[in-house]
Amino acid sequence: MNASFEGSIGRNEILRIQLEVLRGEHRDLDDTICALQEKPGTDRLIIQRLKKRKLRLKDKIAHLEDQITPDIIA
Repeated sequence: MNASFEGSIGRNEILRIQLEVLRGEHRDLDDTICALQEKPGTDRLIIQRLKKRKLRLKDKIAHLEDQITPDIIA
């Protein structure tokens, strides 16, 4: 990214934008998986790979959420 662009918005805003993009991709994958599961004759391997990709996205989403939310020491 351009350094001047990064300077105009904060790190958390960049992370929030990335988070929304990943959440959208996660929703799209969920819709695709549901549609393929309803379609008879769909290759189970394709569905399995999409589910693994969806899990990786979920992990990335959780990682970004952890970066945005500060740790609270009780």
